[in-house]
Amino acid sequence: MTAPDNKPTIRILDARQARAANADLSETLSDCINGGASLGFMLPFAASDAEGYWHEIADAVEAGGIILAVAEIEGRVVGTVQVGLASKPNQPHRGDLMKLLVHRCARGLGLSRRLMAAVEAEAAGRGRTLLVLDTATGSEAEMIYPRFGWQRVGVIPDYALWPDGGFCATTLFYKRIG
Repeated sequence: MTAPDNKPTIRILDARQARAANADLSETLSDCINGGASLGFMLPFAASDAEGYWHEIADAVEAGGIILAVAEIEGRVVGTVQVGLASKPNQPHRGDLMKLLVHRCARGLGLSRRLMAAVEAEAAGRGRTLLVLDTATGSEAEMIYPRFGWQRVGVIPDYALWPDGGFCATTLFYKRIG
């Protein structure tokens, strides 16, 4: 899967493409949750458990409320990230970065960085100048964002649960773009 002639591609998906990628997106989300990532879902979690979630995301893409980027290798989605476009009248400049996921079989290829660059550029192209995110404190994900130019704001204790239970603190970040 990681042969040099099978270079990963990064794409922004429309709603039709998001619906077509549901199975791969579901597998990637399931893999990350089963790998311990705190993503709003609890164990046990199978790829089939994620299908409804990705249908909702495709609907939000169609409505213009979400930007969905994917990383593909050999036509298979192995990574994704989203930006929720704030819709309140006083927040036309802001977006919420959500669910940066890379399947464990495709880690170490620089996909997170490439996904982030693509979705940030797309958000800037849609008039966003500020992105925010939250991520599990102490997770591998928390270590990634500062390397991509994100600024740490602080920590909220007991914000969510880990997939296998137990409270999880959340670290907040922001980044100016565009």
